[in-house]
Amino acid sequence: MDGYVFSLEMQVRDYELDAEGIVNNANYLHYLEHTRHQFCAKNGISFAEMQERGIVPVLNKVEIEYKSPLRSGDTFVSRLNIERKGARFVFRQDLFKTDGTPVVKAVVSCVCLSDGKLDRGDMLAEIFKDFLK
Repeated sequence: MDGYVFSLEMQVRDYELDAEGIVNNANYLHYLEHTRHQFCAKNGISFAEMQERGIVPVLNKVEIEYKSPLRSGDTFVSRLNIERKGARFVFRQDLFKTDGTPVVKAVVSCVCLSDGKLDRGDMLAEIFKDFLK
C-alpha cells in the first residue's frame, strides 16, 4: 500500500454532488472521517467505544489540497497513515481514483481530551502502537 497502513474503497453517491456535477468540497471531509472511523473499527475500537473508555479525540487542524474532482458513480480509494507528534495524532490521508489519479491530499491532526482538558492521548497511542512512527 505504498507506506499507508489502511485503505478503503468507496463510491460517489449522487446526493454528494454540487450543481456542477462534481463532489461538493465538504463531502471530501466526510470521506476522510469515514476512513478514520473504519480504521479504528478494524483495529478493535469504534468511535462509540472510545467515548465509553474516556478517549475523546477532537480535530485541531485539517489541511486539504484538492487535486482532481470526483463525479457520480466514481469509485475511489481512501488511504491513511498515522503518526504521533507529542500530544497530537497526525493522519496523512490521500484519495485516489481507481486509475491512480490523485483526488485529495490531506493532513488531519487530532488531540485527545479528558474531562474537557487536553490529554497526552496515551490510551489512544496504546491502541495504535503498531502503526505509530
